[in-house]
Amino acid sequence: MLDAAEIRTVLVVTAHPDDIDFGGAGAVAAFTDRGTEVIYLLATSGDAGGFDRETDGAGMAAIRQAEQLAAAKSVGVSDVRHLGYPDGAVEATLALRKDIARVIRQVRPDLVITSTPERNYARLGPSHPDHRAVGSAALDAVYPDARNPYAFPDLLTEEGLEAWTVREVWMIGSPTPNHWIDITATVDRKIAALRAHESQTGHMADLEGMVKGFLSANAKAAGLPEGTYAEAFHVISTG
Repeated sequence: MLDAAEIRTVLVVTAHPDDIDFGGAGAVAAFTDRGTEVIYLLATSGDAGGFDRETDGAGMAAIRQAEQLAAAKSVGVSDVRHLGYPDGAVEATLALRKDIARVIRQVRPDLVITSTPERNYARLGPSHPDHRAVGSAALDAVYPDARNPYAFPDLLTEEGLEAWTVREVWMIGSPTPNHWIDITATVDRKIAALRAHESQTGHMADLEGMVKGFLSANAKAAGLPEGTYAEAFHVISTG
């Protein structure tokens, strides 16, 4: 597993605005506090989300893009990119793999954080089909696409993007986590990021209590002291 000092750039690849904030914003804040560059890449703009049925898909996408920018700012991230795939209809296509591989070659991350492609039978939320599709495409973009100069050759010949090898992947929402990050110092910024997603969390009567509840359970599973909070990941080495 990579040492924190070896991680200079992190690319987060998720399906929707708020996915990373529920799954890993505390860890992101810890990275940016150390001076690590973090980039967000979202497959959709969340046009099928929210509870305001008077707002059409385009209007909801604009709202959620703005919310994600505000949430990202809470944890020290300013580079937020959207691929524009339709919310609720994402598939792990070659086109999506290429779009993710392109950004990997552009930003050249040491670490990619993405959703697990596995179905989680203990908790249904992480198993949204968009999450699983993006996780699958991101893993394929990491290996073999981004590192293989013969994959999507026009990325090199037409866009000048040299092959790049990501060294590690952290998956959020995995049913088999093997790594926990103590986010006690950044939990308030994680909650602030979630509150920025007003269209998604504004109806939750006790957002902070709910979030701290599952983060406390993560900390207990990790063997951390009582009163601490943790985010859970499944780490994959690409070496």
